[in-house]
Amino acid sequence: MDVSVWAWVAVIGGLLLVIAIDLWIVDRGEPREFSLRQAGFWVSLYVTLAVLFGVSMIFWAGPARAGEFFAGYLTEYSLSIDNLFVFYIIMGRFAVPRLYQHKVLLVGILLALVMRGIFIAVGAAALERFSWLFYVFGAFLIYTAANMLRGHDQEEFKENVLLRWVRRVFPTTDGFVGSKVTVKVDGRRMVTPMLIVMIAIGTTDLLFALDSIPAIFGLTKDAFIVFTANAFALMGLRQLYFLLGGLLQRLVYISYGLSFILAFIGVKLVLEALHMHGFSWAPAVPIWVSLSIIGATMVITTVASLIKVRRDKRAGDTTTPAKVSQG
Repeated sequence: MDVSVWAWVAVIGGLLLVIAIDLWIVDRGEPREFSLRQAGFWVSLYVTLAVLFGVSMIFWAGPARAGEFFAGYLTEYSLSIDNLFVFYIIMGRFAVPRLYQHKVLLVGILLALVMRGIFIAVGAAALERFSWLFYVFGAFLIYTAANMLRGHDQEEFKENVLLRWVRRVFPTTDGFVGSKVTVKVDGRRMVTPMLIVMIAIGTTDLLFALDSIPAIFGLTKDAFIVFTANAFALMGLRQLYFLLGGLLQRLVYISYGLSFILAFIGVKLVLEALHMHGFSWAPAVPIWVSLSIIGATMVITTVASLIKVRRDKRAGDTTTPAKVSQG
């Protein structure tokens, strides 16, 4: 799909405007906790904007491209839920006060969006020049899906190279100083744990992009669609963090759903690469099939998780010995 420079400028400008309004409304005045009502409003707003953008694509790019956007957006949004598990661990690891968590997430996610944009540009150029990378991406997604089935590493957060370098090079205060990222202590400029956490969120998300970006390239080869689907998914991630809250712990089957999606896209990518290289027996999977499978998988996974948690809770209630009255 040929997209003009003005279209890129308009979309990126619009996204930045919405984020700026979000930041201004939420962060004005004294710091306060992000309420469930606020989170619900902003998640609904960002999802609505994504849907409107996808619908508009039907008229100026065609139903096929719009279907690719929705499939990519749904995939990225689903995989973003996996990010939230690690975000909770990071917040707990650094003991971030709840008052400042929304600011940490916003800056960290903006950093992740910039890095993903670079990753997408490099990936799109590489795929256009080296078609054999489709096989690599497909195999990598299948491998990632298998690893996910063997279990998450959510119980442990390991600091990456960039984070260790920042800790080593920049003097850091012992505790948070409000929401400031740098302060002067005895005339010496120091960074606060706030900056460390922001870098942790942003760079950790980039590691997740190692599977989510190949996954969406398995659904569309259009860099514009890949970027916009990622941007809309990331924009609502901060509010989703507060909206879901403890619900994340109830999604006990989420790893199975996400691994199935990654494996499906991996197989789809390999089949399409074979078809592209002259193997006519390899079928090309229509985008509506991909969209249906991804949507159905997430619905089934969520419903099954909630049913299991409810049954386990009831079983626990019935097996708990009743207290004997002493009266």
